[in-house]
Amino acid sequence: MNDIISEFVDYLLNTKNYSTHTASAYESDIYDFTKFFARFNDGRVELTDVARADTFTFRAWLADRAKRELTHKSTARALSSLRTFYKWLSRYKNIQNDAIGLISSPKVPRKLSKAIETTDIADMHDAIRALDSNEPWIAARDWALVVLIFGCGLRISEALGLKNMDIANAPDSLRIIGKGNKERIVPVLPAVNTAIEKYINVKPFCKMNEDPLFCSVRGLPMSARMAEKVVENLRHYLQLPDYVTPHALRHTFATALLSGGADLRSLQELLGHSSLSTTQLYTKVNMAEIMDAYKHAHPLAQSDD
Repeated sequence: MNDIISEFVDYLLNTKNYSTHTASAYESDIYDFTKFFARFNDGRVELTDVARADTFTFRAWLADRAKRELTHKSTARALSSLRTFYKWLSRYKNIQNDAIGLISSPKVPRKLSKAIETTDIADMHDAIRALDSNEPWIAARDWALVVLIFGCGLRISEALGLKNMDIANAPDSLRIIGKGNKERIVPVLPAVNTAIEKYINVKPFCKMNEDPLFCSVRGLPMSARMAEKVVENLRHYLQLPDYVTPHALRHTFATALLSGGADLRSLQELLGHSSLSTTQLYTKVNMAEIMDAYKHAHPLAQSDD
């Protein structure tokens, strides 16, 4: 069974062009199911066993995940991984299993992120200089990262995936490879180029064109956790709310554009969302602001009649 799962993961990586992180998540979810199945199958699970799994088996697995207090979001993703695996088995291994299609996913409430106050983002500049006063190049790096994510609406992985050559000569736009290996073009504001140029001029490592734009104190590529730690330190220093994260910087970018009149299709392109429904979540944020303004400004909103 391990060989079959490895073959499936290879398919995700090389045929579907999924990222290593995404393929690893699929692999983990499928192994979670097979390990559960093995407990009721003399400790082993073969391909024939997976083929005959019924609705009772799948529901028992979901119940087991609930017992382990795994979140609905995690379980919904795991079930989606398993469905994809069975589709692959049907297409490439001639194994049919209709039972998986009868299982409903757990309901996952779609939470709206909160936008960061623009004044708080401005305060981050001085905060970074204070926190990294002994290492000016690190201060320049951290500010360049914050401005890039906020100014271009990038995911952490997209920002950290940039190389020096991508940002050379202060380009007007960036070619970004996002989720699912999808390419998009995002405009670059002068303030972003200025911050990055200052960082490039002082960084002691990773100076070649092919080197990563953002690097660690040891000259290695900067990790996502390091980027998260940068914003986490700023949050503590400025005593900002817990929702202030790198993703919140991207969210603030989207909210600002929508409030400024950007249409959903354009915003979808800029964010690299595969589905417009994901982008439409921002309309709910904007409507909340509109309703709040209405309640405070409309004469009848304050009336008791």
